[in-house]
Amino acid sequence: MAHRALRIIVAAALAGSVLTACTTEPATTGTTGKGSSDGKLVLGFAQVGAESGWRTANTKSIREAAEKAGITLKFSDAQQKQENQIKAIRTFIQQKVDVIAFSPVVESGWDTVLKEAKNAGIPVILTDRAVDSQDTSLYRTFLGSDFVKEGQEAGKWLVKEYEGSSAPVNLVELQGTTGSAPANDRKAGFADAIKGDPKFKVVASQTGDFTRAKGKEVMQAFLKSHKDIDVLYAHNDDMALGAIQAIEEAGKKPGVDIKVISVDGIKDAFVAMQEKKINVVVECNPLLGDQLMDLAKKVAAGESVPRRVEVKEGVFTQDQAAAALPGRQY
Repeated sequence: MAHRALRIIVAAALAGSVLTACTTEPATTGTTGKGSSDGKLVLGFAQVGAESGWRTANTKSIREAAEKAGITLKFSDAQQKQENQIKAIRTFIQQKVDVIAFSPVVESGWDTVLKEAKNAGIPVILTDRAVDSQDTSLYRTFLGSDFVKEGQEAGKWLVKEYEGSSAPVNLVELQGTTGSAPANDRKAGFADAIKGDPKFKVVASQTGDFTRAKGKEVMQAFLKSHKDIDVLYAHNDDMALGAIQAIEEAGKKPGVDIKVISVDGIKDAFVAMQEKKINVVVECNPLLGDQLMDLAKKVAAGESVPRRVEVKEGVFTQDQAAAALPGRQY
C-alpha cells in the first residue's frame, strides 16, 4: 500500500443497538485517565454506523474488549455521515478523553479536527479505514486491513478461474461508500490484478454504499442494462447478498450464470458459499477490539507503537465454506 503510506486509519465499533448520531455513552472499565473521575483510561470511539453485518461485529468486538480491558468507552454512531464523526471527535476532545479512535466514513477532510486533538494532547488511533492527510503526526497508528491486498486477492482468484480461456469476461462491480478507503483500495487492487489480461472487461461499476438494499437495487439496474454479465465483484458481503436476490429474481443462478466474488467473510456469506451462490470470499477481519485496547493503553502511556498493525485474513472458496462456517464469529 505504498500509495497510501501517508494515510490515517482509525478504529471503529458499534453496538448491537443503533445509537443516535453524535451521542456518547460510557461502556465500563479502565487504567488511568484524565477523562474519568474513577481514574480509568477513557477511549472515545467514533464508529461509521451500522451499515453491515461486518460493522455490527466490529462494534461488538470493541465494546466487549473495552469492558474486559477495564477501559471506559465513550461511543458514538455517525450513521455514515462525516459531519457526525467530526462532531463526536470534538465532543471527545471537550470531555478530555485519554485516546480517540475512529473509522473514517471517507478519506479526506480530517486535518482540522485531528489538529484540534493533537493540540489538546490526545493521541488518535485509526482502525479499519484510512484518511488522506499528508501530516502523519496527526495519528499514532493504524489498526486494520490492507484493502488493496484484498482487492488483489479477489482479482487473482478471477484470473486463475478463467486461466486458459480467451473468451471475453464481462464484469460488474458494486463499490463501497464513495470516497471511503475500502472502496477506493478494493477497486484499485482488483483492477491491478486483472489489468494484464484483456479478456476481462468491467462493463459497469457503481456504489452500493456497503448495504444489502442498495446492492440489490444497483444489481437490478446492471441486469437491465447489460444482458451478458459473467462476474459480479462486490466490495462487501452485504452488497453481494443483495445482488444475489436481484440475480435470482431475474431468473439467473448466482454462482453459476454469474460468478460472485465478495469481500468480508460474514456468516451469511459463508452460508451463500455453501449453497454455491457465492464463489469466493476474501476475508476482512472485524474483530479488532483486543488489539485496539492494547494500543490505546500503550499510546496513553506514551509508549512506542508500530505505525501500522494489520490483522490476519484469508481467502475462502466454496469447497472450504462448510468446514469454516461453524467457526465464524461474525
